[in-house]
Amino acid sequence: MSYIQHKSEESLEDYLEAILVLSKRLSDVRSIDVAGELGFSKPSVSVAMKNLRNRGYITVSEDGYLLLTDQGRELAENVYERHTLLTNWLIHLGVDPEIASRDACKMEHDITPESYEAMKKCILSLLKKD
Repeated sequence: MSYIQHKSEESLEDYLEAILVLSKRLSDVRSIDVAGELGFSKPSVSVAMKNLRNRGYITVSEDGYLLLTDQGRELAENVYERHTLLTNWLIHLGVDPEIASRDACKMEHDITPESYEAMKKCILSLLKKD
């Protein structure tokens, strides 16, 4: 995968994760909510939502509400789990929570499933000991 393709996939994962997180806080999620959450312009989010819709990750209701498809929810939950675990681990190591969250966001996209599962097993084991 080229660098540009990788960054595009990373961006789509961030959008899906944002929709998931927002759906836990709000009864309905719209593009404007995603724009506010991520700090992006409405036109940028609109283009991203079209891409997510075309790839089958979301549907958009007639009222403009964003809904994750089963495929989109699965990917969003996977990314969110990685983010949460990695953030908590970094905080446990003494990293400032804001920095830990930013670093986890970078890490969550680049680690292979095999390495993540090995890290997850180790991290959960270490956290249980404390």
